[in-house]
Amino acid sequence: MKHSRSKWLALLWLLPFAVVFGLFQIAPLVWVATHSLEAVDGWGLGNFREVFDSPFYLQAIKHSLQIAFWSSLIGIVVALLGSYSLRRVDSRLRDFVMAFSTMTSNFAGVPLAFAFIILLGFNGALTLILKQSGLIEDFNLYSKAGLIVLYTYFQIPLGVLLLYPAFDALREDWRESAALLGANHWQFWRHIGLPVLTPALLGTFVILLANALGAYATVYALTTGNFNVLPIRIAAMVAGDIFLDPNMASALAMVLVGLMLVITAAHQWLLRRSYHVAR
Repeated sequence: MKHSRSKWLALLWLLPFAVVFGLFQIAPLVWVATHSLEAVDGWGLGNFREVFDSPFYLQAIKHSLQIAFWSSLIGIVVALLGSYSLRRVDSRLRDFVMAFSTMTSNFAGVPLAFAFIILLGFNGALTLILKQSGLIEDFNLYSKAGLIVLYTYFQIPLGVLLLYPAFDALREDWRESAALLGANHWQFWRHIGLPVLTPALLGTFVILLANALGAYATVYALTTGNFNVLPIRIAAMVAGDIFLDPNMASALAMVLVGLMLVITAAHQWLLRRSYHVAR
């Protein structure tokens, strides 16, 4: 009787979260999915056919995936090395870096775009210094390569925040035992360290991909909406004065959701595979 009462009380406390989740997560997703099937000639897959038949929309998908993949890959590699190094430094420096990562992971949008324009724009301070020193000949911040650099900036601190706790799973006595058995540094990471960290690495990579695929404010502030990525196309069709087409925007949003579902499914498959390999 007491157990049943506590269970119903827990469900009652969960009710506000369920209401908010339903109103602001499920209901908008259902609305977008429904309107993505509403085309000019009636209900159907006409919007999706137009998306995948249009080189312009396919270019937006390609750019979004390329920027998200490379910024996430660079970000997770740097975050992995940084998180490992933080375990070896003084606690005060570690606390400072973690606090700085927390701040910079949320530093996005117009302020971030403005900061990068000052530093790495055509006449940016860092760009001029690198050109005068002969390290670079030309750099275009407003290109795909420039956006990868920009995205990587806020991917690294987010990756550090997500990966740093994962190193708690690595026990120091495992390293000592491996050394006593004759394993070198590389063999320890190949057979023990990386398999233990694989779930955290894959999960962090998926989160970084989602973070980059959905980024809008920074790329819009930097390029004023002139670079072709999915969030820019969706926003232009929802709030644009000329090409207002919320149904096509819904179809593009569902394509974005589909990409994330594919990435998440691949993530789950790799997790199961790494688990069986580890066993």
